[in-house]
Amino acid sequence: MQKIESQSPIQRVTLHPIAMPMVEVLITSFGNDAERDSLRAAVLVELQLANGTTGWGEVVAAWSPGYSYETVGTALHILTDFFIPVVVGKRNLDGLRAYRGHPMARMGLEAAFWAAVAEERGLSLGDLLSFAVGGSVERKKQVEVGVSIGIQPTYDQTLAIIDKRLKEGYRRIKLKIKPGWDIEMLRVVRSTFPDILLMADANSAFSLSDIPLFKQMDSLNLMMIEQPLGHMDIYQHSKLQPQIGTPICLDESIHTVDDARLAIEIGAGRIINLKPGRVGGLVESLRVHNFCHENNVPLWIGGMLETGIGRGANLAMASMPGVNLPSDLSATNRYYDPDITHEVFHLNPENSTINVLNTPGLGTHIHPERLAQAKAQYQHMSRK
Repeated sequence: MQKIESQSPIQRVTLHPIAMPMVEVLITSFGNDAERDSLRAAVLVELQLANGTTGWGEVVAAWSPGYSYETVGTALHILTDFFIPVVVGKRNLDGLRAYRGHPMARMGLEAAFWAAVAEERGLSLGDLLSFAVGGSVERKKQVEVGVSIGIQPTYDQTLAIIDKRLKEGYRRIKLKIKPGWDIEMLRVVRSTFPDILLMADANSAFSLSDIPLFKQMDSLNLMMIEQPLGHMDIYQHSKLQPQIGTPICLDESIHTVDDARLAIEIGAGRIINLKPGRVGGLVESLRVHNFCHENNVPLWIGGMLETGIGRGANLAMASMPGVNLPSDLSATNRYYDPDITHEVFHLNPENSTINVLNTPGLGTHIHPERLAQAKAQYQHMSRK
């Protein structure tokens, strides 16, 4: 893999903690804090090179350590006190090798740096990703996407939302499940929509004692069951997968390319969900991508409710050839109205795709007034 360096050293890095109201709260098996979860928290990273070129990245950590141990608070601490000081004045991010962990904070800084380098070279971020892996890969011009639907109060409400998303043009539907909201709900959905691309996301809410439940799901023709068991587990998934026909997709337990390799080799799953924030940046994301592509492992890009900054980086990664399943990169209006960027992502309803950005740099640009509002909202909420 090609090493990415800037022509001009990093001059400064500015952090922007934000909170933005969501169009619709995504309820998962983790549970929800109604007030805070209606506002999506994040840290936007603004990185400026000495020649004036600027790149933006997004830290996808949340208010609380639910999906990950990282939070907005830990990201601000790690970036301010450790990550930023070792990269300012440098033309690369080698200094980050001195520290372990904190992948979401790492991704925010790395994405901002890559966006700046891409801008500096007059390349799109996607083209820079292609250059990093040898420059010979053919990227997609449109990325196939699906939509994720949270846990609803009733079956009827679930069916209504699915119907709405299908009419908007989404072809793949992902449903969040948890104990008590699982097989019967899925049966109702499948009987109502017998031909749709359907998958279930458990967010690590089940255990091996639920094998009979997962065996029942085999009759529902699901694309996959995402992360049914422990959030750090690979071994127990290798005991579940041979007993069911439905492919298991691993999400939370894949942090490096070595995790992906281990999972596939021991039969813990058949599909990988790649979230750049979870694996610690674009470099490790490319390693995971390359492993899956070279070994014919189905791969898709997962979402973390990103703004247009993080969504732009994810879209660039999803344009790589090894990503061959619909990704969780829905249209902007699915999450924010308005978003924090001038540019918005629209669904192409005829084929359930989003167009890839091919302008220099990240391809999306901050709306200053909305950024100021989002920062003020974060300050207000952080005092509660």
